[in-house]
Amino acid sequence: MKNDQRYEIRFSGSGGQGIITAAVVMADAVAREAGKHVCQTQSYGPEARGGKSKAEVVVSDSPIDYPKALSIDLLLAMTQVACDAYFFDIRPEGLLVVDSDLVDQVPTSRAVTIPFTRIARELTGKELVANMVALGAVGLLSGQVSMTGLEAALMKRVPKGTEEMNRQALQAGIVEAKKIDLSLLPRSVISDWADD
Repeated sequence: MKNDQRYEIRFSGSGGQGIITAAVVMADAVAREAGKHVCQTQSYGPEARGGKSKAEVVVSDSPIDYPKALSIDLLLAMTQVACDAYFFDIRPEGLLVVDSDLVDQVPTSRAVTIPFTRIARELTGKELVANMVALGAVGLLSGQVSMTGLEAALMKRVPKGTEEMNRQALQAGIVEAKKIDLSLLPRSVISDWADD
């Protein structure tokens, strides 16, 4: 039985895509939210760059007794390999979010497909910030963090001189996520959007 106070997010892709950075920023942002507890863990494939990588963020209204994700509410898959490897860990009501340019086979109808890499390339000329486009979408779709808190956490983490590029990428992801059919999403997210 899923604890309703606990919300689990897994960021996944390949080494070098900035998956772990995105998860760390998400965890930092959640930590700023009043009354929320957060734990962030990560693991790399044996090859690090180019190998499979995942990072998890567990959010709870009460202290977290086990830091790893057990029943994922939202899975971000930035590659087909990551999608295939981790899809089965999503709970039945969970949501899959994929980079539509890099994931061709989506195994569920409870999925959101956004071309994160293409958006990053067209917006900034660099695919490097696709992770921040994805973070914006995940932040909004999860309903676990305010968008102002997410941006503030991002600004604390990015290298000097890249703030504006990263801010634009994050905002582009938020804008794309707002276009998603609300019937796919948990009730809590819909009510959060209504408050904006």
